[in-house]
Amino acid sequence: MDKDFGSAKSPQTREGLQYHIRCKLGDVSRYVLLPGDPDRVQKIASFWDKSWLVARNREFVTYSGVYKNVSISATSTGIGGPSAAIVVEELLRIGADTFIRVGTTGSIQDFIHVGDLIISMGSVRLDGASRQYVRIEYPAVAHFEVVLALIEAAESLGVRYHVGITASTDSFYTGQGRPGFRGYFQSWMKNIIPDLRAAYVLNLEMESATIFTLANVYGVRAGGVFAVIADRVRDEFVEGIGVDNAIRVANESVRILSEWDLLKGEKKNFYPSLIRG
Repeated sequence: MDKDFGSAKSPQTREGLQYHIRCKLGDVSRYVLLPGDPDRVQKIASFWDKSWLVARNREFVTYSGVYKNVSISATSTGIGGPSAAIVVEELLRIGADTFIRVGTTGSIQDFIHVGDLIISMGSVRLDGASRQYVRIEYPAVAHFEVVLALIEAAESLGVRYHVGITASTDSFYTGQGRPGFRGYFQSWMKNIIPDLRAAYVLNLEMESATIFTLANVYGVRAGGVFAVIADRVRDEFVEGIGVDNAIRVANESVRILSEWDLLKGEKKNFYPSLIRG
């Protein structure tokens, strides 16, 4: 059935249904987890106390529910910065203000192993989507409250994790130093990983730079937790390893953020003394 999305400049229905994600105000929580894989949304929701499918359109699947008495949602972004930017833009329009990327990643430091988690403090902007918003010198940083909540969640769950800088690329292959079709390669590609390793970057993925940049431009919160499924140092790749732990940490971090948000009251930022009362 045809839908009238009104303006081509800002497409949404009269009821506020967003064109890509097919959600409207009231459909999602302020706290939204952002996996890339549409199938991972239902997996995330399976850890909640209650969940329901809100919408499914293209690569964008949204579930909402309740986790430990906290309203929570998850929306898949698909692969890469352009689709992730669409999701953040449209979720912001319907009330979300805290975004946590729950992804998989490739590690590039020898002290990180497959199955470990990485909590990102910021991302090197090797993507193209974030450049459509602000000049490249603008930093893609995670919000300190989200980083702290993810760390506390990882500690409480007893999982092995690392905290540091991530790099986001638009290409899974040549952009991450892998050969293209028929071995296609250019000289600059061989320096990507060594240069990032030297700068103490921990991992490579494809969405966090866009999500972090948009969150900061719009004055909202974002962070990311990644399951290491690829070890570029030892040339290992184990699909799915660590993903459940990343989901558990992300879900628990939402509960923690909700508690901190209540403690803040009228204050703008959380700080440790609030816990002591």
